[in-house]
Amino acid sequence: MTVEPLVSPEWLKAHLGDPNVRPIDVRWYLTERGRGQAEYAAGHIPGAPYLDMEIDLAAPRGQGPGRHPLPTPESFARAAGRAGIGADTYVIAYDASGGAAAARLWWLLRYFGHQHVSLLDGGWPAWLSAGYPVTIDQPAIEPVTFLAVPHPELVLDAAAVDALRHDQGALILDARLTERYEGRVEPIDPQAGHIPGARSAPYPGNLSDDGRMKSADDLRERFLALGADRADTIVCYCGSGVTAAHNVFALHLAGRTDGLLYEGSWSDWSSDPTRPIATGSEPAGTI
Repeated sequence: MTVEPLVSPEWLKAHLGDPNVRPIDVRWYLTERGRGQAEYAAGHIPGAPYLDMEIDLAAPRGQGPGRHPLPTPESFARAAGRAGIGADTYVIAYDASGGAAAARLWWLLRYFGHQHVSLLDGGWPAWLSAGYPVTIDQPAIEPVTFLAVPHPELVLDAAAVDALRHDQGALILDARLTERYEGRVEPIDPQAGHIPGARSAPYPGNLSDDGRMKSADDLRERFLALGADRADTIVCYCGSGVTAAHNVFALHLAGRTDGLLYEGSWSDWSSDPTRPIATGSEPAGTI
């Protein structure tokens, strides 16, 4: 079976009976802990288990940089195995926010060596609008063995990002909303602003008005306007490494499959008072 980065609700509906295809619900909201799981309990795609961002897709705070450190291979393997993700499982990750949370699962699976994963284009809202089946039943899933093999070359720490921000061949992209990038508001992290030299690339800019991903051509144009054509290295960050994966995913669709993730992101950078912080629209331009 060919694995495309995106699949449509129509494709998933046609493959729901395939034992090797596993939809995974990862609805999550930054400031409303528990809302995603409550929404899952009220209705989800048949056969889809729920993976919790705070429990399954991140290590506890303090066990790594930032608010959502990467899970250990052992803990991620347990969560993936419990969700029925084996070596041959084709995972279709979805959420209700245009892939902002689902992209974290897409990225983590690939980071741990599992390439058979796609996002459901448009996620839960697109599934509902198509009138496809919904259930409140928990799927009966036989736990399987998931082999988690980390690829640390896909991740950067603060020291590496600090060096790259002085490199003319590097492009650093901030996936947070413009008001957080500019330092006008900061709802959760220690300081407001952004990493000096980073460009503002809010993740919603990857989406069309209907909540589906923009075309590869449109995404390519977006990232070219931000300087991707001149960049040897592209680094993505956000508040804590979650929505940054959406920019990594969008870059992937646009043909730049080499985007790197700053694991701790702004929650890590801003926690050290010795690190420089910029505010305002520098560098100029938000696409």
